Amino acid sequence: MAGTKDCGQHTAMSWPCVGEAGKTGEWRTSRPVLIPDKCIAVQRNKALCMQCWAFCPDSVISKTVPPEIDLLYCKGCGICAAVCPTQAIDMIAETDEGQETVQEDTCCGC
Repeated sequence: MAGTKDCGQHTAMSWPCVGEAGKTGEWRTSRPVLIPDKCIAVQRNKALCMQCWAFCPDSVISKTVPPEIDLLYCKGCGICAAVCPTQAIDMIAETDEGQETVQEDTCCGC
C-alpha cells in the first residue's frame, strides 16, 4: 500500500508501519475479504460510503474503488466487517501457516 513506511514519529492513523511487533498482519487469526458485488463504492464506481476506511484503527484500507486491504498490517480485528452497512466484508479464518481456510459455502470456485 502506498505510504507504508517505518513508524518514526507517526501514529498508526497516519499510515501503516512496522512497529516493535513487526508486521502485525503476521499474527492475525482471521482476515477481511471484500465482496465486490455488495460494496457500495464498487457498485457506484465512486468512493462512497467508505465506512470500512473510516473505522479501520490501523488505516490499512485504501480509499479507492475497490477498497484495498493491506494484509501485511491488518490485525484481523473485524471492525471493517462490523461497520459495513451492506456486509461487503467477510472475516475468513486463517490456518497457522497464514493461509485462508475455504468453506464450501463461501468458495468462489477459483
